[in-house]
Amino acid sequence: IAYDRDTGKEAWRSVATETVPHESGHGTNTHASASPITDGKHIYASFGSMGIFCFDMTGKKIWERDLGDMQTRNAFGEGASPALYKDTLVVLWDHEGQSAIYALDAKTGETKWATGRDEPTSWGTPTIVEHKGKVQVITNGVTVRSYDLENGTTLWECGGQAKNPRATPIVRDGIAYCMTGYRGYAVYAIPLDSKGVVSRSDVLWSRTDAGPYVSTGVLYEDLLYYTKSRDAILVAANPKSGEKVIEETRLPGLSSMYASMVAAKDRIYITSREGTVLVIKHGPKLQVLATNEFDEGIDASPAIVGKQMFIRGQKHLYCVEAN
Repeated sequence: IAYDRDTGKEAWRSVATETVPHESGHGTNTHASASPITDGKHIYASFGSMGIFCFDMTGKKIWERDLGDMQTRNAFGEGASPALYKDTLVVLWDHEGQSAIYALDAKTGETKWATGRDEPTSWGTPTIVEHKGKVQVITNGVTVRSYDLENGTTLWECGGQAKNPRATPIVRDGIAYCMTGYRGYAVYAIPLDSKGVVSRSDVLWSRTDAGPYVSTGVLYEDLLYYTKSRDAILVAANPKSGEKVIEETRLPGLSSMYASMVAAKDRIYITSREGTVLVIKHGPKLQVLATNEFDEGIDASPAIVGKQMFIRGQKHLYCVEAN
Protein backbone atom coordinates (compact mmCIF):
# COMPACT_ATOMS: atom_id res chain seq x y z
CA ILE A 1 0.00 0.00 0.00
CA ALA A 2 1.32 3.46 -0.91
CA TYR A 3 0.24 6.69 0.75
CA ASP A 4 0.80 10.34 -0.05
CA ARG A 5 3.38 11.50 2.51
CA ASP A 6 1.82 14.93 3.02
CA THR A 7 -1.87 14.00 3.18
CA GLY A 8 -2.01 10.32 4.14
CA LYS A 9 -4.32 9.68 1.19
CA GLU A 10 -3.95 6.21 -0.32
CA ALA A 11 -2.19 6.36 -3.68
CA TRP A 12 -2.45 2.68 -4.65
CA ARG A 13 -2.47 -0.87 -3.37
CA SER A 14 -1.33 -4.04 -5.10
CA VAL A 15 -1.77 -7.69 -4.21
CA ALA A 16 1.52 -9.58 -4.19
CA THR A 17 0.01 -13.04 -3.79
CA GLU A 18 -2.90 -14.94 -2.30
CA THR A 19 -2.04 -18.31 -0.78
CA VAL A 20 -2.56 -20.56 2.21
CA PRO A 21 0.32 -20.33 4.72
CA HIS A 22 2.20 -23.59 5.24
CA GLU A 23 2.77 -22.92 8.96
CA SER A 24 1.36 -20.68 11.64
CA GLY A 25 3.26 -17.89 13.36
CA HIS A 26 3.94 -16.15 16.64
CA GLY A 27 1.08 -14.10 18.06
CA THR A 28 3.06 -10.89 17.55
CA ASN A 29 4.24 -11.79 14.04
CA THR A 30 2.47 -11.55 10.67
CA HIS A 31 3.28 -12.66 7.15
CA ALA A 32 4.08 -9.01 6.40
CA SER A 33 6.60 -8.43 9.20
CA ALA A 34 9.51 -7.74 6.84
CA SER A 35 9.99 -4.14 5.68
CA PRO A 36 10.02 -3.34 1.95
CA ILE A 37 12.97 -1.44 0.50
CA THR A 38 13.23 0.94 -2.45
CA ASP A 39 15.83 2.62 -4.64
CA GLY A 40 13.32 5.28 -5.68
CA LYS A 41 12.53 3.47 -8.92
CA HIS A 42 11.37 0.08 -7.69
CA ILE A 43 10.02 -1.38 -4.45
CA TYR A 44 11.23 -4.77 -3.23
CA ALA A 45 9.16 -6.72 -0.72
CA SER A 46 9.92 -10.08 0.84
CA PHE A 47 7.12 -12.21 2.18
CA GLY A 48 9.60 -15.03 2.73
CA SER A 49 7.97 -18.35 1.97
CA MET A 50 5.14 -16.48 0.23
CA GLY A 51 7.59 -15.03 -2.30
CA ILE A 52 9.92 -12.14 -3.11
CA PHE A 53 8.38 -9.34 -5.20
CA CYS A 54 9.39 -6.27 -7.18
CA PHE A 55 6.97 -3.44 -7.99
CA ASP A 56 7.43 -0.18 -9.82
CA MET A 57 6.46 3.10 -8.17
CA THR A 58 2.90 2.87 -9.50
CA GLY A 59 2.29 -0.54 -7.92
CA LYS A 60 2.77 -2.63 -11.05
CA LYS A 61 4.35 -6.01 -10.34
CA ILE A 62 7.61 -6.38 -12.29
CA TRP A 63 8.81 -9.80 -11.13
CA GLU A 64 8.41 -12.39 -8.40
CA ARG A 65 10.49 -15.27 -7.02
CA ASP A 66 9.58 -18.33 -4.99
CA LEU A 67 12.49 -19.58 -2.89
CA GLY A 68 10.52 -22.39 -1.27
CA ASP A 69 9.11 -22.78 2.23
CA MET A 70 10.87 -22.07 5.51
CA GLN A 71 10.35 -24.17 8.60
CA THR A 72 10.92 -21.68 11.40
CA ARG A 73 11.76 -22.53 15.01
CA ASN A 74 8.56 -23.37 16.91
CA ALA A 75 6.63 -22.03 13.89
CA PHE A 76 7.39 -18.51 15.12
CA GLY A 77 7.15 -17.19 11.55
CA GLU A 78 9.44 -15.12 9.36
CA GLY A 79 10.55 -11.50 9.36
CA ALA A 80 13.97 -10.83 7.79
CA SER A 81 13.84 -7.76 5.52
CA PRO A 82 15.79 -7.73 2.25
CA ALA A 83 18.83 -5.47 1.72
CA LEU A 84 19.64 -3.63 -1.51
CA TYR A 85 22.92 -2.47 -3.00
CA LYS A 86 22.80 -1.03 -6.53
CA ASP A 87 21.46 -3.86 -8.72
CA THR A 88 21.69 -6.64 -6.10
CA LEU A 89 18.96 -7.64 -3.65
CA VAL A 90 20.14 -9.76 -0.70
CA VAL A 91 17.72 -12.09 1.08
CA LEU A 92 18.58 -14.00 4.26
CA TRP A 93 16.98 -17.45 4.45
CA ASP A 94 17.73 -18.85 7.92
CA HIS A 95 15.39 -21.58 9.20
CA GLU A 96 15.36 -25.12 10.57
CA GLY A 97 16.07 -26.58 7.14
CA GLN A 98 19.01 -25.70 4.91
CA SER A 99 19.71 -22.05 5.64
CA ALA A 100 21.20 -19.83 2.95
CA ILE A 101 21.82 -16.29 1.81
CA TYR A 102 20.68 -15.28 -1.69
CA ALA A 103 21.85 -12.47 -3.95
CA LEU A 104 19.19 -11.73 -6.56
CA ASP A 105 19.41 -9.57 -9.66
CA ALA A 106 17.26 -6.56 -8.73
CA LYS A 107 16.19 -6.14 -12.34
CA THR A 108 14.98 -9.69 -12.95
CA GLY A 109 14.85 -11.57 -9.63
CA GLU A 110 17.23 -14.21 -10.97
CA THR A 111 19.81 -15.69 -8.60
CA LYS A 112 23.30 -14.22 -8.86
CA TRP A 113 24.63 -16.52 -6.16
CA ALA A 114 23.46 -18.48 -3.14
CA THR A 115 25.63 -19.56 -0.22
CA GLY A 116 24.61 -22.16 2.36
CA ARG A 117 24.67 -21.19 6.03
CA ASP A 118 25.08 -23.31 9.14
CA GLU A 119 22.50 -21.26 11.06
CA PRO A 120 19.20 -21.99 12.81
CA THR A 121 16.20 -19.72 12.39
CA SER A 122 17.07 -16.04 12.56
CA TRP A 123 15.16 -12.87 11.77
CA GLY A 124 17.90 -10.33 11.14
CA THR A 125 18.27 -8.00 8.17
CA PRO A 126 21.69 -7.93 6.46
CA THR A 127 23.79 -4.77 6.38
CA ILE A 128 25.67 -4.00 3.17
CA VAL A 129 28.72 -1.72 3.30
CA GLU A 130 31.65 -0.85 1.05
CA HIS A 131 35.00 -1.10 2.79
CA LYS A 132 38.37 -0.56 1.10
CA GLY A 133 37.03 -1.27 -2.37
CA LYS A 134 35.12 -4.43 -1.45
CA VAL A 135 31.39 -4.60 -0.68
CA GLN A 136 30.61 -6.70 2.38
CA VAL A 137 27.25 -8.24 3.32
CA ILE A 138 27.19 -8.58 7.10
CA THR A 139 24.67 -10.96 8.66
CA ASN A 140 23.85 -11.38 12.31
CA GLY A 141 23.37 -14.89 13.64
CA VAL A 142 24.61 -17.25 16.30
CA THR A 143 27.72 -16.69 14.20
CA VAL A 144 28.18 -13.27 12.60
CA ARG A 145 29.37 -13.59 9.00
CA SER A 146 30.56 -11.25 6.29
CA TYR A 147 30.14 -12.17 2.61
CA ASP A 148 31.67 -10.75 -0.54
CA LEU A 149 28.71 -9.21 -2.42
CA GLU A 150 30.34 -10.05 -5.73
CA ASN A 151 30.40 -13.83 -5.36
CA GLY A 152 29.05 -14.90 -1.94
CA THR A 153 32.42 -15.98 -0.54
CA THR A 154 32.68 -15.82 3.25
CA LEU A 155 35.20 -13.11 4.16
CA TRP A 156 35.12 -13.60 7.94
CA GLU A 157 32.99 -15.08 10.69
CA CYS A 158 32.76 -14.53 14.43
CA GLY A 159 30.86 -16.70 16.92
CA GLY A 160 29.63 -15.74 20.35
CA GLN A 161 26.14 -14.37 19.79
CA ALA A 162 23.15 -15.61 21.80
CA LYS A 163 20.04 -17.40 20.47
CA ASN A 164 17.31 -16.02 18.19
CA PRO A 165 19.39 -13.22 16.61
CA ARG A 166 17.29 -10.37 15.24
CA ALA A 167 19.14 -7.06 15.58
CA THR A 168 20.56 -5.59 12.37
CA PRO A 169 24.34 -5.09 12.33
CA ILE A 170 25.36 -1.44 12.78
CA VAL A 171 28.42 -0.34 10.81
CA ARG A 172 30.58 2.78 11.07
CA ASP A 173 34.26 3.63 10.64
CA GLY A 174 35.23 0.11 9.63
CA ILE A 175 33.58 -1.58 12.62
CA ALA A 176 30.49 -3.84 12.67
CA TYR A 177 28.50 -3.81 15.92
CA CYS A 178 26.46 -6.99 16.29
CA MET A 179 24.14 -7.74 19.21
CA THR A 180 21.82 -10.37 20.66
CA GLY A 181 19.80 -10.63 23.85
CA TYR A 182 17.80 -13.85 24.16
CA ARG A 183 18.89 -16.40 26.80
CA GLY A 184 22.20 -14.64 27.00
CA TYR A 185 23.71 -11.33 25.91
CA ALA A 186 26.37 -10.35 23.44
CA VAL A 187 27.59 -7.09 21.94
CA TYR A 188 30.62 -7.44 19.66
CA ALA A 189 32.59 -4.74 17.83
CA ILE A 190 34.18 -6.55 14.89
CA PRO A 191 36.69 -4.90 12.50
CA LEU A 192 35.70 -5.12 8.84
CA ASP A 193 39.36 -5.86 8.09
CA SER A 194 38.94 -9.26 9.78
CA LYS A 195 39.67 -12.44 7.86
CA GLY A 196 38.71 -16.06 8.39
CA VAL A 197 37.56 -17.17 11.83
CA VAL A 198 37.55 -14.25 14.28
CA SER A 199 38.02 -15.10 17.96
CA ARG A 200 36.83 -12.99 20.85
CA SER A 201 40.41 -11.85 21.40
CA ASP A 202 40.52 -10.53 17.82
CA VAL A 203 37.53 -8.16 18.09
CA LEU A 204 37.83 -4.52 19.03
CA TRP A 205 35.78 -5.17 22.18
CA SER A 206 32.87 -7.27 23.42
CA ARG A 207 30.37 -7.31 26.28
CA THR A 208 28.09 -10.06 27.60
CA ASP A 209 26.12 -8.22 30.28
CA ALA A 210 23.37 -6.72 28.08
CA GLY A 211 22.10 -6.82 24.51
CA PRO A 212 18.82 -6.31 22.62
CA TYR A 213 16.53 -9.18 21.69
CA VAL A 214 14.25 -7.73 19.01
CA SER A 215 15.24 -4.07 18.71
CA THR A 216 18.28 -2.76 16.89
CA GLY A 217 20.27 -0.14 18.75
CA VAL A 218 21.46 3.14 17.27
CA LEU A 219 24.96 4.59 16.89
CA TYR A 220 24.66 8.35 17.12
CA GLU A 221 27.64 10.70 17.25
CA ASP A 222 29.89 9.37 20.05
CA LEU A 223 27.53 6.88 21.72
CA LEU A 224 26.16 3.43 20.93
CA TYR A 225 22.68 3.05 22.43
CA TYR A 226 20.98 -0.30 22.93
CA THR A 227 18.54 -2.05 25.25
CA LYS A 228 18.61 -5.16 27.42
CA SER A 229 16.60 -8.07 26.01
CA ARG A 230 13.14 -6.72 25.06
CA ASP A 231 12.86 -4.76 28.30
CA ALA A 232 12.89 -0.96 28.44
CA ILE A 233 16.36 -0.86 30.00
CA LEU A 234 18.81 1.45 28.27
CA VAL A 235 22.58 1.15 27.94
CA ALA A 236 24.93 3.57 26.19
CA ALA A 237 28.53 2.68 25.44
CA ASN A 238 31.61 4.25 23.92
CA PRO A 239 31.74 2.67 20.42
CA LYS A 240 35.55 2.68 20.38
CA SER A 241 36.19 1.08 23.77
CA GLY A 242 32.89 -0.57 24.78
CA GLU A 243 33.03 1.22 28.11
CA LYS A 244 29.57 1.94 29.49
CA VAL A 245 28.67 5.62 29.58
CA ILE A 246 25.08 5.06 30.72
CA GLU A 247 24.73 2.02 32.96
CA GLU A 248 21.63 -0.17 32.69
CA THR A 249 18.80 2.27 33.38
CA ARG A 250 15.06 1.68 33.41
CA LEU A 251 13.30 3.97 30.93
CA PRO A 252 10.40 5.78 32.64
CA GLY A 253 6.93 4.97 31.35
CA LEU A 254 8.08 2.13 29.08
CA SER A 255 7.73 -1.60 29.60
CA SER A 256 8.79 -3.70 26.60
CA MET A 257 10.21 -2.96 23.15
CA TYR A 258 10.16 -4.42 19.65
CA ALA A 259 10.80 -1.23 17.65
CA SER A 260 14.34 -0.11 16.97
CA MET A 261 15.63 3.22 18.22
CA VAL A 262 16.09 6.13 15.83
CA ALA A 263 17.98 9.41 16.25
CA ALA A 264 17.95 12.95 14.86
CA LYS A 265 19.13 16.40 15.97
CA ASP A 266 20.61 15.29 19.30
CA ARG A 267 17.49 13.32 20.19
CA ILE A 268 17.01 9.57 20.59
CA TYR A 269 13.49 8.22 20.02
CA ILE A 270 12.58 5.05 21.92
CA THR A 271 9.25 3.31 21.23
CA SER A 272 7.46 0.83 23.48
CA ARG A 273 5.04 -1.92 22.55
CA GLU A 274 2.42 -0.17 24.68
CA GLY A 275 2.41 2.86 22.38
CA THR A 276 4.71 5.30 24.17
CA VAL A 277 7.49 7.16 22.37
CA LEU A 278 10.12 8.49 24.75
CA VAL A 279 12.41 11.27 23.56
CA ILE A 280 15.75 11.58 25.34
CA LYS A 281 18.61 13.99 24.83
CA HIS A 282 21.79 12.59 23.34
CA GLY A 283 24.51 12.62 25.95
CA PRO A 284 26.22 10.80 28.82
CA LYS A 285 23.25 11.17 31.19
CA LEU A 286 19.65 10.05 30.74
CA GLN A 287 17.60 13.20 30.18
CA VAL A 288 13.97 12.78 29.12
CA LEU A 289 12.75 15.59 26.86
CA ALA A 290 9.25 14.32 26.07
CA THR A 291 6.87 11.40 26.56
CA ASN A 292 4.33 10.85 23.77
CA GLU A 293 1.35 8.52 24.20
CA PHE A 294 -0.47 6.82 21.33
CA ASP A 295 -3.82 5.07 21.69
CA GLU A 296 -2.51 1.77 20.35
CA GLY A 297 0.49 -0.50 20.55
CA ILE A 298 3.54 0.02 18.34
CA ASP A 299 5.93 -2.75 17.25
CA ALA A 300 7.32 -1.21 14.06
CA SER A 301 10.38 1.04 14.03
CA PRO A 302 9.76 4.74 13.32
CA ALA A 303 11.10 6.09 10.03
CA ILE A 304 12.48 9.63 9.74
CA VAL A 305 12.45 11.43 6.38
CA GLY A 306 13.41 15.10 6.43
CA LYS A 307 11.15 16.82 8.97
CA GLN A 308 8.66 13.96 9.03
CA MET A 309 8.52 10.90 11.27
CA PHE A 310 6.31 7.97 10.29
CA ILE A 311 5.05 5.62 12.99
CA ARG A 312 3.07 2.49 12.21
CA GLY A 313 0.78 1.45 15.05
CA GLN A 314 -1.42 -1.61 15.33
CA LYS A 315 -4.33 0.21 13.67
CA HIS A 316 -3.05 3.44 12.13
CA LEU A 317 -0.14 4.99 10.25
CA TYR A 318 0.91 8.31 11.79
CA CYS A 319 2.95 11.17 10.39
CA VAL A 320 4.48 13.67 12.83
CA GLU A 321 6.10 16.72 11.29
CA ALA A 322 8.33 19.43 12.75
CA ASN A 323 7.06 23.01 12.42
